[in-house]
Amino acid sequence: MDTIEIGLWVTGGMLVMVVLGMRVAFAAGLAGLVGLVWIFWDKRSYDPEMLGWAIGVAVKTAGQIPHGKVANQALSLIPTFILIGYLAYYAGLTKALFEAAKRWMAWVPGGLAVSTVFATAGFAAVSGASVATSAVFARIAIPEMLKIGYDKRFAAGVVAAGGTLASLIPPSAILVIYAIIVEQDVGKLLLAGFIPGAFSAVVYGTLIIGLALTIKGFGPPVRGFTWGQRFAALPPALPIVAVVVIIIFFVYNPFGDAWGTPTEGGAVGAFIVFLMALLHGMRGAELKDALIETAKLSIMIFTIIWGVLIYVRFLGFADLPSAFADWISSLQYPPMMILICILLAYAVLGMFMDAIGMLLLTLPVVYPAVMALNGGETVSAAESTFGMSGEMCAIWFGILVVKMAEFCLITPPIGLNCFVVAGVRPDLSVQDVFRGVTPFFIADAVTIGLLVAFPSIVLWLPSLA
Repeated sequence: MDTIEIGLWVTGGMLVMVVLGMRVAFAAGLAGLVGLVWIFWDKRSYDPEMLGWAIGVAVKTAGQIPHGKVANQALSLIPTFILIGYLAYYAGLTKALFEAAKRWMAWVPGGLAVSTVFATAGFAAVSGASVATSAVFARIAIPEMLKIGYDKRFAAGVVAAGGTLASLIPPSAILVIYAIIVEQDVGKLLLAGFIPGAFSAVVYGTLIIGLALTIKGFGPPVRGFTWGQRFAALPPALPIVAVVVIIIFFVYNPFGDAWGTPTEGGAVGAFIVFLMALLHGMRGAELKDALIETAKLSIMIFTIIWGVLIYVRFLGFADLPSAFADWISSLQYPPMMILICILLAYAVLGMFMDAIGMLLLTLPVVYPAVMALNGGETVSAAESTFGMSGEMCAIWFGILVVKMAEFCLITPPIGLNCFVVAGVRPDLSVQDVFRGVTPFFIADAVTIGLLVAFPSIVLWLPSLA
C-alpha cells in the first residue's frame, strides 16, 4: 500500500477516536505508533515474521521523540508564563486591574462589560493561559455586572470571550507552541501578538458599546468616580505594566540589544510577580495552590505535545504534509480563497477539539501547504503570492490560526472557556454561557477578516525586530 494511503487511513482513525471522546494526546500517540508499525511492516511486504521487528523499530522511534523534541529551551516559557498568571491572581493584581479599568471605563454605555474586557486583556499580558484568565474574572467581574442588572448570560459571555485574549497577547503559551512546531522565532511571534490582541479587545469593546446603545437597559453605565479615585486606582495596577515592559525588553529592546532570551524574560517576570505576591500577603497554602495549578496545566500541555509529536513523526514517514502541500498548490483557485477556506475549516474543527490539540494535529500538514501557496519558506516579498517573505508569512499565518484557536475556545460544544466559567459559577449552565458569547462570534469574524485583509496589523511590530 502507498504510504500516502496509510497516512490517510491512520489520520481518519485518529479523528474517529477523538470524536468518540478519546483525549487528543492518547489518540495522536496511538495513531502515530500504529502508523509507524504499519509503514515499517509494509516495507517488509507484511511478512508475519517481520511484524515483531516492525513493532520494535516503531516503539524505538516513538520513544525517542518526547525527550528529543520537548527538551527544547523555548518550551520552558510555557510553565513560567502560566505561573505568572496564577501568582498575579494570588498577589491581588487581578482585582486591582479590574478596579482600575472600572473607574476609568465604566462611564461609557456597557461600561462594566467594557472594563471587564480591558481588564482581561491586561491580565492576559501577564498570563499565557486563557483558562486561568476566564476562571479568575468569573469570580471577580460577573458578580459586579449582576449587581447593576446585566443579564447573567451576557455577563458570563463577556468573561469567556475576554479570556480568549490570553491566546494572542504575550506571554502566550499557544504562540510558543506554534513557534516550536513550525520552527520559527519565538520572540518575533510574541511581538506579533501584541497589536492583534489589543485590536481584538477594542473590537469586543466596540461591540459591547454598540449593543448598549441599541438595546435599552442592556448595560447601564457606572458613574460617580472622581478623578482622584481614578488616579488612585492606577498604582496598584502598575506592577502588571512593569512585568509587561520587562518581557517586551527581553524579547525586543527598541533602544539596543535585547536584555536576554524570551525564556529568561518569562523567568524574571515570574520572579517579580512572586515577590509582589509575597508583599501582598500570599501564604504558603496559596503558593502551593499556584504551583499545583501551574503544574497541572503545564503537564496537560506537554502531554498533548508528546502524543502529537509521535503522530507528526509518522506523518513525516508517510510524506503526507508534502502531498497535501502539492495538492493545495495545484488547486485552480485564488490563493487567498484557499487560505480563507483553511481558516473556515479551523472554525469547524474547533467545534470538536481543544485549541492546542487542534493546532498541533493540523499544523504539520497545513503549514507547509500555506507556505507553498506563498511561494515557499525562503521566498522574498517581491516574488511571493501574499506580498510578504516566507518568514513574515509564517508569522502572519501563526497569528491567524491562533486567533482561530481563540474563536474555538468559545464555540460549542467543546468551548473550554465556557465550561470553565460555568464551573466557577454554579448559578450558570454551560448553555447559558454559550448563549452569552454568541455576539462575540461576530466580533471575532470582523477581527479575523481585518487581519487577513490588512497583514500590516500583524507584521508591523515584528518587522522592526
